[in-house]
Amino acid sequence: MFQGASSLNLDGKGRLSVPTRHRDALMAMAEGQVTFTKHPHGCLMLFPRPEWLQFRERIAQMPMNAQWWKRIFLGNAMDAEMDATGRLLVSPELREAAGLTKEVVLLGMGNHFELWDKATYEAREAEAMQQEMPAAFQDFVF
Repeated sequence: MFQGASSLNLDGKGRLSVPTRHRDALMAMAEGQVTFTKHPHGCLMLFPRPEWLQFRERIAQMPMNAQWWKRIFLGNAMDAEMDATGRLLVSPELREAAGLTKEVVLLGMGNHFELWDKATYEAREAEAMQQEMPAAFQDFVF
């Protein structure tokens, strides 16, 4: 179960260093193999390979009227493998699609991660904090 936020920097080649607390889990559950794809909110999703395979199967089962969502998720998927120093290369196409330059935020979202441009994430989070909390959360948060 992945959780927590990490502020990271992409290096000049577009690689990110996976935080130590997540490296061991990614090695144990996926041998360092992951899949990146687009998220409709403007970030990237990062799945350990076994979780990606389950997600991919669910997406593939969607009806024809969801064809564009299949294209977004499956058509933009890129596999990557953690190197010996715990880095992952984010493809130029996906970096561009999510507006990733140097400063990024890696968010643990349970069975996967989201990878955001730091400024975009901070702006979206601030905007969300100004909104009223959905009723579903009010029952167990307060």
